[in-house]
Amino acid sequence: MSISRYLTKELRDFSAKLSALKDIGGVNNADASDDSVTTIVLYDHKPYERHFFDEALQALNPRVKYVDAKLSLDTVHYANGAKIVCIFVNDNASSEVLKELRMKNVEMVALRCAGFNNCDLASCKDFGISAARVPAYSPYAVAEHCAALLLVINRKIHLAYNRVRTGNFSLNHLVGFDIHGKTVGVIGTGKIGYCFIQIMLGFGCNIVCYDMHPNPELVANSNVRYVDNMDDLLRASNILSIHCPLLANNKHMINKDSIALMPKGAIIINTSRGGLIKTVDLIDALKTGHIGGAGLDVYEDEQTYFFEDKSGELLCDDILARLLSFQNVVVTSHQAFLTEEALTAIANVTMQNVKEFLFEGKKMKALSNTVNID
Repeated sequence: MSISRYLTKELRDFSAKLSALKDIGGVNNADASDDSVTTIVLYDHKPYERHFFDEALQALNPRVKYVDAKLSLDTVHYANGAKIVCIFVNDNASSEVLKELRMKNVEMVALRCAGFNNCDLASCKDFGISAARVPAYSPYAVAEHCAALLLVINRKIHLAYNRVRTGNFSLNHLVGFDIHGKTVGVIGTGKIGYCFIQIMLGFGCNIVCYDMHPNPELVANSNVRYVDNMDDLLRASNILSIHCPLLANNKHMINKDSIALMPKGAIIINTSRGGLIKTVDLIDALKTGHIGGAGLDVYEDEQTYFFEDKSGELLCDDILARLLSFQNVVVTSHQAFLTEEALTAIANVTMQNVKEFLFEGKKMKALSNTVNID
């Protein structure tokens, strides 16, 4: 091998290693070589959130290491010397990873998201690791994205946009339906579900809800009806929107059996967690035309692709590739939360959780936004 080829290979290998840890620092610009001064390691860092966290960090002034890589067994070493790891929706806080973190003296997992299905809470309890989340940031952001997905699919905005850019001004195959007067089924009536319902009421829809803890304000609304079981909701829904966390007992709650209960041509919207829908069953229903369209901001195996630029690579996930082939499916890359207001709230609440842990002595169940279990 020539010297030039050898140097090129060495430089490429070095660049690949360096890209996993792109930007180290924070308010205090902690030195990467001095792990002892690092208080927080923020995994899966993205440029669009940096400003908001830098602003929120000013009041606490901790040492922060921003790491581009997701938390996993392969990247857990970045947490050397840290007390806290801050993670996002596709980081891996499994039992094995948490064990490694605890061996490195990490004492807290600060989730900068509402969902916590990627964090093994039983292991947090066993290892004495405190865990807290951001239970609400901007429910309007997510609810408005749901409405946007619905409008795009129903009125075929994505198809019309691409057509006119190529000089095709035909209206063939662009017929939608009035959302006004339709029945919208909403699974989960927490903050996001509530906001989405308000938007749909503005369209003049009838709302059917399913939630184990009904919202009294919605109960009192004559245009909103709670049902005792989800099957009744599915049978009535021209449009279905899902707003609940992913738990062990509701994985694949939308499957071939539940889809079969829905009216032909119904539209499904999911901005919660991909695992709530069994994707292969949704694909089958799209192929037969039983489901008229789907707007998905999440996908059950999204970890490899979502939040990353894979435009220069082959799409090797056959299920995702099939999903993207449908003209009546719109997939966005888990961006429903992505507004300035939401990013500000996420950073502020995350740092408030950190403040309680570092400076107020609150741990485990004592944290205001704890997800630790008894």
